[in-house]
Amino acid sequence: MPVLDILKYPDPALKSISEKITEIDPPLLSFIDDLVDTMRASAGVGLAAPQLGRLQRVIAIDVTPKNPGAGLIVLINPQIISAAGSKAAREGCLSVPEYTANIKRAADVIVKGITPDGKEAEIASTGLEAVALQHEIDHLDGILFIDRIANMKRDLFKRKIREG
Repeated sequence: MPVLDILKYPDPALKSISEKITEIDPPLLSFIDDLVDTMRASAGVGLAAPQLGRLQRVIAIDVTPKNPGAGLIVLINPQIISAAGSKAAREGCLSVPEYTANIKRAADVIVKGITPDGKEAEIASTGLEAVALQHEIDHLDGILFIDRIANMKRDLFKRKIREG
């Protein structure tokens, strides 16, 4: 499958809300293969459809490189149904290259969604996997990790992009 181009900030698609998927068909499954291949060819542990210019609610994460044995998670129409605790961790994003920031997120989440084979799934996650799930679900709602940092830091980031 082809590796697709990842959109970069400030592309307007990254700030758009994705549509709920109502049918799992061959074109969607082909796109999911491309999404996973693109994620694996990059330096990231997750990718959402809007990052590839497709405003549909699909995410893929695989934190195995940093947490061996974690495995690939692909979810259609994912949503967080429970979140607990709090954790600040350094995050980056394939759509916002060369920039990281400490982001406060829930330490533990339960996410439900649909697998590519049409089955309902409920996943309890903690650690990096929980952070990655929250980060990718944010993309589906047009939220970037830079939207979650302090205003002064965000302003400095925007200046860096303009000057860059």
